[in-house]
Formats: sequence, structure tokens, C-alpha cells
Amino acid sequence: MKPPAPAAAGDKGGAAAVDPSLPRFKCQECHRALVVVGVESFTDKLPAHAVSGMNASSFQGGVMGASRMDNSYVVLSKQNRSHGHGIPPRPPSAAVPRTEPNRPTRAMEGSYIVLPPAAASIYKISGSEGGSAQLSPTSMNSSSPLPGNNFHSSVTVLKRAFEIATSQTQIEQPLCLDCMRVLSDKMDKEIEDVNTDIKAYEACLQRLEEETYNILSEADFQKEKQKIEEEERKLKSAIEEAEKKYSEICSEMKGLETKSKQFEELEERYCHDLNSFQFQLTSHQEERDAVLAKIEVSQVHLELLKRTNVLNDAFYISHDGLIGTINNFRLGRLPNVQVEWDEINAAWGQAALLLHTMAQHFTPKFQYRIKIHPMGSYPKVTDIDDNTYELFGPVNLFWSSRFDKAMTWFLTCLQEFAEFAISLDKENNVPPEKSLNLPYKIEGDKVGSHTIFLSFNKLDNWTKALKYTLCNLKWVLYWFIGNTSFALPSGSLAQSSKR
Repeated sequence: MKPPAPAAAGDKGGAAAVDPSLPRFKCQECHRALVVVGVESFTDKLPAHAVSGMNASSFQGGVMGASRMDNSYVVLSKQNRSHGHGIPPRPPSAAVPRTEPNRPTRAMEGSYIVLPPAAASIYKISGSEGGSAQLSPTSMNSSSPLPGNNFHSSVTVLKRAFEIATSQTQIEQPLCLDCMRVLSDKMDKEIEDVNTDIKAYEACLQRLEEETYNILSEADFQKEKQKIEEEERKLKSAIEEAEKKYSEICSEMKGLETKSKQFEELEERYCHDLNSFQFQLTSHQEERDAVLAKIEVSQVHLELLKRTNVLNDAFYISHDGLIGTINNFRLGRLPNVQVEWDEINAAWGQAALLLHTMAQHFTPKFQYRIKIHPMGSYPKVTDIDDNTYELFGPVNLFWSSRFDKAMTWFLTCLQEFAEFAISLDKENNVPPEKSLNLPYKIEGDKVGSHTIFLSFNKLDNWTKALKYTLCNLKWVLYWFIGNTSFALPSGSLAQSSKR
């Protein structure tokens, strides 16, 4: 087999021409195309007695055999028999005819490879393979003439031979020379490895054969046999015991699996209950935290309220220039500032309410001899003889004795409350520098060397006396805030403010 070559120019459909309808062979390893050449040359070189004594099908594809196909063989060329340098011998499964196109082939000089009997099936050619009819030994006798152009059948038979060779050697056929060399080297290596293994096995076998064995006597054999039987009985009893324990363990395992399922159910139920409890606990904790936060805020407000005295916010004492004010009501007037009597009356009502509230808080401890009657913008004052005087205007500047007496008794009540505060500081061991000390001294109808009378008095002096009076009242208020946690009776301040 060799790769295809282009046909010569002088060939006119001779044996060298290749039918394109015939199967193309290619190497199963490198996949190069192969063409069968020189098949017909074997037919021409055969002797006459060989042609007459053989079946016509013996020449198909260069394969020759007896009429019964018991010893089929493949004709080789002289080049294949000589095994040139570097070309390994062909294995039986890969033996195919190799001839040169223009080189004559010698006669059958004993060069052949015997195939197994199964190779006879190459002559069973179906009509579908290449269009040739099936040939059998019985269909042709020895005197049948050889066909003139049997190349088509030869290639078909050769294809069948390749299939049989493939089935016998487990190697895909056909192969080219280069692939055959590689395959031969590989098989030589495998043969060498197998021979090495065989030698190793033979050495081991020889070493084992050379070893000496102690042959037991009959009595020793019986003893060893009894020992083995005893060990066998022990092993059987141990196996039975192990099987018994295994059955017990299996039953225990079933019970444990049942308990495990119950535990899993309990665990699942516990997880559900725990999740529900944790959810409720989280809700309660959030609610508790919210309540605690509210309580904390309320406590902060409560402490702030405890430190806050309502009188300080309810009675804001200040001044507007030279005129004193209480809750933004001006108490007094100037020649150039004519304050309405309604505003003055409202200021006196706020001052009377403040002093009355502080005096009432310490009653009966404070001897409240002079009574202040806060009545909104129309306050009144009752002296120690139960004489009541109006502390509001308008009044005549020359005939205002009742109004002057009412203001004087207000100053007297304020001085008595200040003296009571100083006495409480002494009882509580308050240092003198921290005790109550009025900024303006009160003596009868005078406060800070200015009389509080309106009659026959200048408006400037009267306004200053009123301002000093409010200043002393503010100092008393500060002392009251620092020494009491005042809680106004419900409705008393609101009702008094509405009057």
C-alpha cells in the first residue's frame, strides 16, 4: 500500500488507472490516502498448473488459497520479504500485498503469511460491495478462465481482509509504513516489558520451588485440624453473639430513632414557643423602654418644675425707667408720664396678691395681723383695728388720706413679713450674709427716705417710693422661692387674678 500518484500520460485506461467508484483506503493512524497497486501482476506471473488448480476467487486482491480456504495466505513482494534496513517486519494482522506499479513480480518463492481459517470469509463478497457478484468455490471449477479485469473484486476482497485483520488484532487496518514502524516499536516495547515480567515471575517461581517445607505428621495434622476447628467454633459463637448484639442494637436504634423524632418534634415546638416568647418579650421590652423613657422625661420635667416657683413666673417685677412695674403694669406716674389710674390699680392688685399669697403660706406661724384683700384692680387693706382702706384710685391729690393709709399699712405688712423671714433664717442657722436683707429700709410711711404718701407730695418722690417698695417685695419673693417648695392651692391664684 502506498499513497496515490497521478496517472501517466501514456496510460489509457490500463491496470494503472483507478476506478473512482472503488473504495479509497487510508491509514487509520495518520489518515493519509492509500492506493492498492500491482495486484494484477501476480496473476500474470503464476504458473499454469497453479492457475488450473485454484479457484478463480483465489486471485482476488493478490490473496491466494486452496479451494476449501483452509489455509489462506497473502502474497508478499520480494521487497517486503527482505525487510530492508529500518523497516520492521509486518505483523500477521497487517500483512497486505505491496508491489511497485512497473516492477515485475517474481514467482511464488515460498513468501506468504498463513492466515487463520476465519480468513476464508474474505471470499464471501456481497453484490452490494463494489457491484461484484459473490464468489464461492463451488461456483467456479478449476478449468474456468481467469477474468480479464478483476481489479474491482480484488479491492473488495482486500477491504474484507482488512476488516478481518482488524477484528483479529484489535488494530485498525490498513496502516502506512511509517505508522507500522511506530506501531512495531510500541509492540516491541510491550513485548520487552512482558518478557521482563515473565522472567521476574519465573525467578519467583524458582525461588518458591527451592524453599523447603516442613511436612506435618498425621498426629500433628490432626492437632492442627482440631485447633482450627476449635477456633472455627469460637468464631462461629462469636459471630452468633455479635449477630445477637447486632439485633439488640438494631432494636435499640429503632427505639432511639423514635425518641429522636419525638425530641425533634419537641425541639421544633420549643423553637416556635421560644420565638413567640422572644417576640413578646421584645415587644414588652420596647414598651417598657418607652414607658421608662417617658418616666425619665417626666422626672426631668418634675425636677424642673420643683426647682421652678410659680410665683417667680406669675409675678414679674421690673421697672420702666423711673417707674416700677409688676407684670408690665406701671406703679406710679411722673409729671411728663401720665399713667392711667386703671393701670396703677392693676399694679397694686398684683402686689397685694403676691404679698397675701406669701403671708398665707406661713399662716398660722406668721402672725398675719394686717390683712391684705387682693380683689383684682380694687384691693383693700384691713389694719389691726379692723378698719378697711381702699388701695386704688383715682383720688384727690390734696384729700387722699384713706389711700395713703392703705399704702402705709401695706408697707407695714411687708416689713413684718421680712422680719419673720429673718427670724426663720436664724432658726435654720443661715449665715447673716445669706439671710434676707431688704435693700431699702422701711420706717412707717417711708421707704428709702421717701414717703409713700401721695398727699402734698411730689409725683417724682411718690413714684420713687413705690419703686423701692416693689424692689423690697422682689427681694422677699426671692427669699420665699429659695426657702419653700411652693404649691399654689388649686384655683386660688386664678380666681384672684380674675378679680
